[in-house]
This record gives sequence, structure tokens and C-alpha cells, in this order.
Amino acid sequence: MISDHQDTSDRRRLSLSVVRDTCIVATLVVLGLYAGAAFLIPLTMALLVNVLIIALSDRVIAVTRAPVWIANIAGITVVLVGLFMIMYVLGSQATQFARSINTYESQFDGAVERITGLVGNDVTTFIRDNLVSIDMSYVARILLGSATSLLNQFFLISLYVAFLMAERLAFRKKIQLAAGNPQTGAEFASMLDAISFSLQRYVGVKTFISLITASISYAVFRTLGLEYAETWAVLTFALNFIPSIGSIIAVVFPAMIALVQFETIGPFLIIVLGCGTLQFLIGNFLDPAMLGRSLNMSTFLVILALMFWTTVWGLIGAFLSVPLTVCILIVFSHIPALRPIAILMSLDGRLDEDDRPQSAS
Repeated sequence: MISDHQDTSDRRRLSLSVVRDTCIVATLVVLGLYAGAAFLIPLTMALLVNVLIIALSDRVIAVTRAPVWIANIAGITVVLVGLFMIMYVLGSQATQFARSINTYESQFDGAVERITGLVGNDVTTFIRDNLVSIDMSYVARILLGSATSLLNQFFLISLYVAFLMAERLAFRKKIQLAAGNPQTGAEFASMLDAISFSLQRYVGVKTFISLITASISYAVFRTLGLEYAETWAVLTFALNFIPSIGSIIAVVFPAMIALVQFETIGPFLIIVLGCGTLQFLIGNFLDPAMLGRSLNMSTFLVILALMFWTTVWGLIGAFLSVPLTVCILIVFSHIPALRPIAILMSLDGRLDEDDRPQSAS
């Protein structure tokens, strides 16, 4: 009896020490992410851009049977030029929009009067009391300032991408040498392959879907004559990478500008109903159909990850929340001690390797 009681006490002490050590490590990791944001954000962006380039170059090879070096050059050119154009549009129009935001604020009272007959006096009073107090110039600087910052870091990201592409083939050989024994090297390579597969699929599909959404939205904005249509289209493209709330914000901002810019309620309703319906259909039907179970993340985890990464890395963290959490889930799934956590993080309790036993062998 004494021996059993002692064993129970030892197990309790061991579990408490594990919880203590886990909390210490988690705290240090979060502090490191926060303190090292200036270094880690460009590096993380470069890794995701590198994944997109590899996915595009592999697609070029599959379609055209072109040599690897030509496919890599094509992928690098398309991705970096597209990324530069996105950052340039946002960066160049950020200052103009921030300067003209005061004009929109002065026209806000007229816009509120126009929607009085549509929604009633009570709602109008609520809108006036709550929105007039918002510093719209501050909001504009927060949203567009991140794009300007990324434009300043574009060349650093490009430098990282160049070295990552140069060491793409040599890196796998170095993993095998660093692992020591073949089994450990194979397990580590399998984990990296799973991360690469999931990220390539996520980044590729989300880029394609966001491009479709932004193109249709841009056509609507240009047809209506909305000011800064290019900025709103690029923001629509970028905000679709933010889960759940990104698509809502992508509709709200151009709709508010339309409400203030035009003297009629028509353009506002077209953007809200037209673009809102488009975002709803794509987000609830096309997006899940194309992504399928490749992410296999709990819906609650997606929201939790969005809040966490936004708190740690700001607006850029919101864009990166899903890819980073996918990487964490895959890493946990390959570590036996952390596999139960990965199961809790997943959507249905099944991990990717459970569905693909052939790839794990």
C-alpha cells in the first residue's frame, strides 16, 4: 500500500513538472516571437514566398516539361513581380488615401442622412454616435502602414528567397547528414514534405481564389467609379488570406467609401450585396471545395490562431496565422509526446498521415 501511494505521488510530481516545464517553454517562445518580430516576419514571409515559387515552378514543369532552372526562373519572376506590384499599389496610394480621409470624414454627415430613410432613425443615431468618434485616419494608417512597411522590406525578403532557392536541393542532403541515422533523417524529411505539401496547397489555392475575388471586385469598383479602386482590389486580395473576418473587412471599407463618395445609396448597396454575396459564396463553397481536408484544422483553432498571431505580430500575423498554425500542427503530429495535442487541434481527430499510409513508408 505504501509503495502504491508513493508511485501515485511520484506520477503526480512528474506530471506537475511536465506542466511547469511546458508553461516555461511556451512563455519563452511567445516572448521570443514578440521580441524577434522585426527579424522573424520577413523570414517567415520569405519562406511562404519560397513555397509559392516552388509550387508554381512544379506546375510549370508538369505542364510544359521545361527544365528545372527555367521553371524556377519563371516561378521567381511571376511571384516576385506580383508581390512587388501588390506592395507598390498599396504603398503608393497609402499616403494619398490617408491625406484625403479628412475629406471623407467631413462628408460623413451627409452619408448618414442618406441612409436614414433606409434603416430608420434609431439605427442612424447609433451609427452617428459610434462611427463619428472613430479616428478614420488612424485606421487608414494602421491598415496601409503595414503594406508600406512590407514594401520597405521587399528587397530583404527577395534576398532571403534567392538564398532559399539556391539551397533547395542541397538542404535535403544536409538533413540526412545532420540526422545521424537514416531513420531519423527519413522521419524529419517526411515532416518537411508534409509541411511543404500543406503550405503549397494552401498558398496556391488561396492565391487563386483571392485573385478571382479581387478581379471581380475590381471590375465592380471600376464600373461604379469608386475612388482608389486599385487599393480596394489589392486589399480584397490580401484580406482573403485572413480567416473569417478578412472577407467582411474587404467589403466594409469600399462600401463605406462608396456611401460617402456618391450622393445615392445605389453604389453602396451594389458593393454590400454584390461583393458580399461573392465573398459568401466563395468562402462557403469554392474555398472548402478546393482546399478540402488538406488543412484539417479545427474551426475554433482557426479563430484562436488568428487572435494569437495578430496579438504577437500585428496585422501581418493575421495574414500568416493559418500557415503558421498548419506548420505547428504538422510538427506536433510527428512528435509522439505532442501527437495528442495535434489530434485536438485537428478538425476530426484524424491526421494527414493517417489517411496517406503509403507516403509515410
